[in-house]
Amino acid sequence: MKHAFVFPGQGAQFTGMGKSHYEGNAFAKKLFEQANELLGFRISDVMFEGSEEDLRQTNITQPAIFLHSVIAFRSIDGARPDMVAGHSLGEFSALVANGTLSFEDGLRLVSLRAGAMQKACDVQPSTMAAVLGLADEQVEAVCAQVQQESGEVVVPANYNCPGQLVISGSIQGVELACAALKAAGAKRALVLPVGGAFHSPLMAPARTELAKAIENTYFNTPSCPVYQNVAAKGIINKEEIKQNLIDQLTGAVRWTQCVQAMVTDGASRFTECGPGKVLQGLIGKIHKEATAESVG
Repeated sequence: MKHAFVFPGQGAQFTGMGKSHYEGNAFAKKLFEQANELLGFRISDVMFEGSEEDLRQTNITQPAIFLHSVIAFRSIDGARPDMVAGHSLGEFSALVANGTLSFEDGLRLVSLRAGAMQKACDVQPSTMAAVLGLADEQVEAVCAQVQQESGEVVVPANYNCPGQLVISGSIQGVELACAALKAAGAKRALVLPVGGAFHSPLMAPARTELAKAIENTYFNTPSCPVYQNVAAKGIINKEEIKQNLIDQLTGAVRWTQCVQAMVTDGASRFTECGPGKVLQGLIGKIHKEATAESVG
């Protein structure tokens, strides 16, 4: 029986996140204050008191979820993962949990990634949409057809669980794809309130900036495999880990496939560390026999 630790991505944030850790744990308080100093502003104040709108800003959301997730993991006595994975941004939290990245370097990379993604969003207005009730292959085929016929960008971005896929691209591309997906029988094809087309070719400007930062960051040998979004298999090679982090910006989050690979490799218990219980719910839909819990 192997124990997998998993870490959430953007969308899990809420006002008050991490406050109980700050107030009840001296070590957590120290990490929060360290993060405030590293980032150059009091992110803890925004996490504890900020509005939903404040927390939805990419440059706040990503470091806030990373910080909460790492603190939640480190609050577990004797946590020794056999494998780790993270959904999008959560991959950086996972790499701190298995010792590949230091907390400080992880936070710096997450903050830079968030800023670079925000800049890419500002360059070209773009969006994402959730698609429910169609097989992955059907969604892939519709996106490919819309791209071919319209010249607009639209691609599968997040394979969250069977029957739930998020697409990403230009505003017109996503709107055209939503109409075509509904016609193909999707239960829902709903544009999401996000800042831009994450995990699509439109994130290419951010990729260059992140690649340079990753190349200048020290990566340790991991204590256990990380099941990375773009590869959907366990990776322990540092150079592969770096390349997959870079590729993730413009590539799909293959979460369904990551969980399936972890189960195939012996995972029977999953612990989600961080705000919310999104991954716990998805794991239950991907593999019903798995035991999934969350630590917030």
